[in-house]
Amino acid sequence: MSDPWRLAVGTLTTVPVRAPTQVTRRTAGAAMLLAPVAGLLLAVPAGVVLWAALALGLGSVVAAALAVAALRLGDRALHLDGLADTADGLAASYDRERALAVMRTGDVGPAGAVALVLALLVQVGAAARLAELTVGADGPAAAAGALDGGTVGAAVTVMAGVVVSRAMLAVACLRGVPSARPDGLGAAMAGSVRWAAALVMLTAVAGVLAGVLAVLPDAAPWWSAPSAVAAAVLVTAVVLRRCVRRIGGMTGDVLGAVVEVSLAAALVAFAAAAAS
Repeated sequence: MSDPWRLAVGTLTTVPVRAPTQVTRRTAGAAMLLAPVAGLLLAVPAGVVLWAALALGLGSVVAAALAVAALRLGDRALHLDGLADTADGLAASYDRERALAVMRTGDVGPAGAVALVLALLVQVGAAARLAELTVGADGPAAAAGALDGGTVGAAVTVMAGVVVSRAMLAVACLRGVPSARPDGLGAAMAGSVRWAAALVMLTAVAGVLAGVLAVLPDAAPWWSAPSAVAAAVLVTAVVLRRCVRRIGGMTGDVLGAVVEVSLAAALVAFAAAAAS
């Protein structure tokens, strides 16, 4: 498993790892199935930042913004770049080749800018709402009691959202999802994950997260975990369907878009469950 793990960590995080000795379709598929585990390397620092900011009484919005910023430091904002490029490509033209050419440029156009702003607003807003529901709008008054308060519940729930979003990479790479290009990251990953393996992984993610939330009284309810997974799968399917119809399949940029929209969907699902 060393090559898939190196590929997952090296692709999804800034953690320095040796390059895999070879990248085959089997390696790529295994790496995507390990993406939720690699996502923990991003989720833990973001959760710690959220917890610390809430414990210091910085307020839910500031705490959520800092947590999202920590997440971006951990993934080099790679997925945000993919979201922007995908939005620009889909908005540029109905011509497939023209759309793919726009996605290759790397410049952020109007559609990409709007997509970035909306995604970040939803992510920060949902994380802030989670914090308000668990610890109150202003957070605890003293850091000394933070470990016993809802700060831990809020942090763990946001961490769960990060893990769910990374699990969607396997969904985007399911057998039957074509690559829009014959080369690039998308070509290496497209169709590399078996349906049965993805189903087992998603079930495991939902089950483990539900178990963790169940033992934290101040977190979102345990059933929010499968709800968040379902919401993330739904928006992932919508993005993939749109990209397959417009540009012929998925690319590395589309993988980034899937991560960002599924993170927003998962956090909204957790917040809605906590508010119920």
